[in-house]
Amino acid sequence: MATLARAEAGEIDTVLALLAPLPSAADLRPPEVGLVMLRGRTGGDGAPFNLGEATVARAAVRLADGASGFAYRLGRDARAARAAAIIDALWQDDTRRAAVEAVLKPVRARLAGAAAQVRAETAATKVDFFTLVRGED
Repeated sequence: MATLARAEAGEIDTVLALLAPLPSAADLRPPEVGLVMLRGRTGGDGAPFNLGEATVARAAVRLADGASGFAYRLGRDARAARAAAIIDALWQDDTRRAAVEAVLKPVRARLAGAAAQVRAETAATKVDFFTLVRGED
């Protein structure tokens, strides 16, 4: 679900195309867009506070074989949320899981590369502070 939440809409469409033919999917809950409250903590572990709101699209589907899938994605793209929910439902089936994992590999690789780039850019700004011991102590 984390991979599908962070994947681009085009990547989700590609994954669905690679998994075709797809079973029919019925909406358990129609795809919808709403707001969620983002919470923060002072200093990372202090008192929680309301940071702001974010727009989220969510969907829940049931495939013809009975498998259910759910998806939440930042933004207003309800179609991508429904497609991600279908992929999640396909992943729930043990016979399809390997195929879903295989087509998600490029998406995971792109996300891992992007995360590594962010870590490298952050590491480049790291400042190491040190204290010299003074003789009078």
